[in-house]
Amino acid sequence: METTDPQDELFDVVNDLDEVIDQQPRSIVHAKNRLHRASSVFVLSSRGELLLQLRSATKDQYPSCWTASASGHLDAGEDYETAARRELKEELGLTSPIEFLAKLPAGPETAFEFTGLFRTVTDVSPTPHPTEIAGLEWTTLSDIESRIQSQPESFTPPFRVAFRKYLELNLI
Repeated sequence: METTDPQDELFDVVNDLDEVIDQQPRSIVHAKNRLHRASSVFVLSSRGELLLQLRSATKDQYPSCWTASASGHLDAGEDYETAARRELKEELGLTSPIEFLAKLPAGPETAFEFTGLFRTVTDVSPTPHPTEIAGLEWTTLSDIESRIQSQPESFTPPFRVAFRKYLELNLI
């Protein structure tokens, strides 16, 4: 459920075992670096290219940085897969089947988020959300690796962690 002010979104606060211990507004969770949850979806084409998303300049975290195809916080009470499907639809207008790959641990590199990592393969053209996404780019995994090495600051830290995990899983 969307609220008028994204800072008022209610998140589940979790402990280091990813167990819900509280619910707090987004603004407090982010300000106090409380552990919470997110989902990230890598959209791949049948050619093996990954769809990168350029975050809007108005985002409160990592504005104007490249990130996963679709990603976002879990709403309070929501599970990882439901959030992944919701974000895929809201951000890209896509409804293709998703596959769970891994859960990434929460910490400073992941913006204090436990992250469910998913992927989908589709050649359907995405329809980017007009205020959340500044641009989209299909690119090869090797090009992304090179760009992360030469300009890591142009990618969100959570994406860099998720991309490393994706490569470790040998899903190429």
